[in-house]
Amino acid sequence: MPRPASEIETGRLEARVPVHIYERMQRAAKRRGMTLTGYLIAMAGEEADVLRLATEDRVRFAKALIDPPAPNVRLARAARRHADLIAPR
Repeated sequence: MPRPASEIETGRLEARVPVHIYERMQRAAKRRGMTLTGYLIAMAGEEADVLRLATEDRVRFAKALIDPPAPNVRLARAARRHADLIAPR
């Protein structure tokens, strides 16, 4: 069960930014009806969940999805163990 906001341990973040950037962030937060702190936490959280790949990596990933490699011995063994543990009763 999540802890109430008043019980969550926090850390402090300080940053010096140009005034025009600070004002832009304040406006962006206000447009969303948020405090600057809330806005920065939300934006950092969104960005942290985004995975960006270089072109070469995207191509390699797509090829692996289209033509996946055969499972190696360890993966096959793990799949069997999983099937034994999760078998329908």
